[in-house]
Amino acid sequence: MSRFLLRIPCILLTRGATSTTKPVLSHKGAALFRPIHTCSGLRSLTRYDESTDWQKKLSPEQYVVTREKGTEVPFSGVYLNHNEAGMYHCVCCDSPLFSSESKYDSGTGWPSFKHAHGAWERDESHASIIRRPDNSLGHSATEVLCKHCDAHLGHVFEDGPEPTGERFCINSVALNFKPKAK
Repeated sequence: MSRFLLRIPCILLTRGATSTTKPVLSHKGAALFRPIHTCSGLRSLTRYDESTDWQKKLSPEQYVVTREKGTEVPFSGVYLNHNEAGMYHCVCCDSPLFSSESKYDSGTGWPSFKHAHGAWERDESHASIIRRPDNSLGHSATEVLCKHCDAHLGHVFEDGPEPTGERFCINSVALNFKPKAK
């Protein structure tokens, strides 16, 4: 009986879910086709509702990465070799995400950060990001999303520098940089 009761929320949450296939870039640069799941029955806990027209608000590349969970081509992002002091914000909702102080060169082809802005060690309750499991590419990974608008930002890996040991691998097109006031 208890197993059945635990399954009820899962059944209710997946009602109305749909699946489409979208081309995305694999970690080796080859185009893959993977299912992108959407669920019309779930509502975001963000300040944006279904009436936000992301295709009008964003460039085509920004839309594919942030709203359809795509990936920009490695070593192509405008913020990869960017070293100016300031804050990186969400391109969709302008929430502060990463400080330039936590940015470092990981050699992976995407901007990398040691931790999210507002995080204290591994406590991200005051940060503007959330994590979700991502098994869509055939291996387990952790997706990083904007807490305020659900924009896909990139992934976090356990191979970063101290003190957290994490590497936030973030797409440049998901970010908007604001320089530090002088």
